[in-house]
Amino acid sequence: MITDYWVVVPAAGVGKRMGADRPKQYLPLLGRPLLSLTLQNILSWPGLAGIVVALSAEDAFFSHLKEANHPKVHRVVGGDERADSVLAALEFLSARESGNTPVLVHDAARPCVALGDITALLDREVSATALLARPAGDTVKQGCDTGGATFVERTLDRTQIWLAQTPQRAPLELLRNCISQALNQGAAITDEASALEFFGHSPQLIEGQSDNIKVTHPSDIVVAEAILRLRYAPTEDKR
Repeated sequence: MITDYWVVVPAAGVGKRMGADRPKQYLPLLGRPLLSLTLQNILSWPGLAGIVVALSAEDAFFSHLKEANHPKVHRVVGGDERADSVLAALEFLSARESGNTPVLVHDAARPCVALGDITALLDREVSATALLARPAGDTVKQGCDTGGATFVERTLDRTQIWLAQTPQRAPLELLRNCISQALNQGAAITDEASALEFFGHSPQLIEGQSDNIKVTHPSDIVVAEAILRLRYAPTEDKR
C-alpha cells in the first residue's frame, strides 16, 4: 500500500438542496457535525501525510471542530465551484510537496467510506489515477425533455455504467495541471476524474462498497447514521 499521500477535502459549498440554516457539511450526524466525522475517518487511514480542507472565506463553523486543531489538518480558502476548491488545495500542496505525491480527493459529505475501500484504492498495483465507483445495479434510462415532461429516449447498457464515488486518486502535479487547464478552457468538471479524462487519461475504476453514500438530501442523514451505528456498534449488538 502506498503511504505519505495527502487527502484534499473540498468543503466550501453551501448545500442548498438540504434547505438548512448552515452548509450541509456542518449538519449534525450522530450528534456531531458531518465534516467532523468525515475528517475523523480520514485521520484513521494508515500512511496519511495530511489533509487540506478547502473552506469558504465566510466559514464560521470549521474552527469549532475538534479536528480543526489536529496537526495533520490544514485549511485553505476554496472557490465557488468544487474544482476551484480542489485547485486551491492543490496549489497549497504544490508549494510543499513533490509533483509525484499521491493525492486523494474526498467529499466532505461522505463520512461512511470503509477502510477496506481505502486500502484497495492505495494498493501499489493500482493505477496512479484511480477512483472508487460502483457498477450500476438498476436498469439505466437516458431521458429527454419534451413539453415540460421527461420521457425515456433509450435504455443504456448498464454493464458499462459505473457510479463515481470518492476518494479519487492522482499524482499532485498531474491533477493540478489537468484541473487548471480544464477550467481555463471552460470544460465542465464534475469530479477529478472528469478533469483527467478531458486530457485523455483513463483512471482505473476500483469497486467500492454501496454504503459509501454522499449526504445530499435530508433523508441521507438517516441512512448515514444507520450505517455508522451498525459499523461501530459493539460486536454483541450486531448479533
